[in-house]
Amino acid sequence: MRPAAIRNFLLLASSLLFAGLSAVPQSFSPSLRIGPGTACRLSRAESERRCRAPGQPPGGALCHGRGRCDCGVCICHVSEPGVFFGPLCECHEWVCETYDGSTCAGHGKCDCGKCKCDEGWFGDACQYPAHCDLTKKKSNQMCKNSQDVICSNAGTCHCGRCKCDNPDGNGLVYGKFCECDDRECIDDETEEICGGTCVCGECSCHDVDPTGDWGDIHGDTCECDERDCRAVYDRYSDDFCSGHGQCNCGRCDCKVGWYGKKCEHPRSCPLSVEESIRRCQGSSDLPCSGRGKCECGKCTCYPPGDPRVYGKTCECDGRRCEGLDGMVCGGHGTCSCGRCVCDRGWFGTLCQHPRKCNMTEEQSKSLCESADGILCSGKGSCHCGKCICSAEEWYISGELCDCDDRDCDKHDGLICTGNGICSCGNCECWRGWNGNACEIWLGTDYP
Repeated sequence: MRPAAIRNFLLLASSLLFAGLSAVPQSFSPSLRIGPGTACRLSRAESERRCRAPGQPPGGALCHGRGRCDCGVCICHVSEPGVFFGPLCECHEWVCETYDGSTCAGHGKCDCGKCKCDEGWFGDACQYPAHCDLTKKKSNQMCKNSQDVICSNAGTCHCGRCKCDNPDGNGLVYGKFCECDDRECIDDETEEICGGTCVCGECSCHDVDPTGDWGDIHGDTCECDERDCRAVYDRYSDDFCSGHGQCNCGRCDCKVGWYGKKCEHPRSCPLSVEESIRRCQGSSDLPCSGRGKCECGKCTCYPPGDPRVYGKTCECDGRRCEGLDGMVCGGHGTCSCGRCVCDRGWFGTLCQHPRKCNMTEEQSKSLCESADGILCSGKGSCHCGKCICSAEEWYISGELCDCDDRDCDKHDGLICTGNGICSCGNCECWRGWNGNACEIWLGTDYP
């Protein structure tokens, strides 16, 4: 090819390339995955950093807790009515202001949690018309509540719609007729809104306790928490104050013959409260290892009738030998005081690992690698295709040692209340137990 022809060819090729690139959107960025289903080219830390809102520390919620992080990109999901969107799933159209049951009063569009009003309308919920065709009499009539009071004397009437007085911008006065005043829920001493949820000026204690025992919480400002009257073992019954007293706004008034913060100590006992607890503790931080009732230095183990919990201080818990499937020591060992004694050829906390392996080292490692190519997330070793998490960090768990058991809910100072297994941040309760922290006893009878 002649030099001139070559020069013309190169000019043509470069112009075509430039035209192709100019057609690519400016927001375009190359994929961080080499191909579909392949490993991410970002480290796990960098991927999560890109999915976290600016200013959030490591460990903060990814994608605002509304999606999953895939190689530095948020894939938003829906967990309730509405739609999540935005680069970090930060927008939720369901949270826009409503008026008279309609989002943005039907006169605007919800844009990332804020109403964008149609022309001729304004207000947080686009509820006010810019021009009013109503007479003042008609307007005031439309603003009267059921007692014929205009805007409940807590706002002004604007073209048949109430504009509530909120000089501080806190939105505590609201409602179609400004009939709700959440300032009624503010505690005079602490100047804080009630411990529960304020619903139209009245405290609702329903949301205070995530365990669902909200009936134990009451008071004008949800200040009374009868859970404070429950001893550890009271959860096995409807008792308060160890069954030896009455709970009055979170404090125990003991019956004759009993004393202690939770009426747990009989006056007939020659031991002091401190000495009684010391004898019940043994090597544990909690009396009766958190699994029984201490009276006068002696433990009665719970749950009632469950032979798997025993010992002088209830230190033996055979449930710890059971996997999520209920099998004891994986079927490859016996349980001794809550610890598995493995048969020959097996090892592990639950005797789940065979000593002999039929895999090659490459096959084994391929099953232990996380998405970023790190073996067992850098927190364990690989044996026969399964990760053995570091014993030095007791809280590390999961198939790839990628879970932190400290994320599991606690109750009475114990992870999963000692009544379940922490599985990747969630409590898996043993038979007879329920609740986020396995703190609710269902009253199951044991053989």
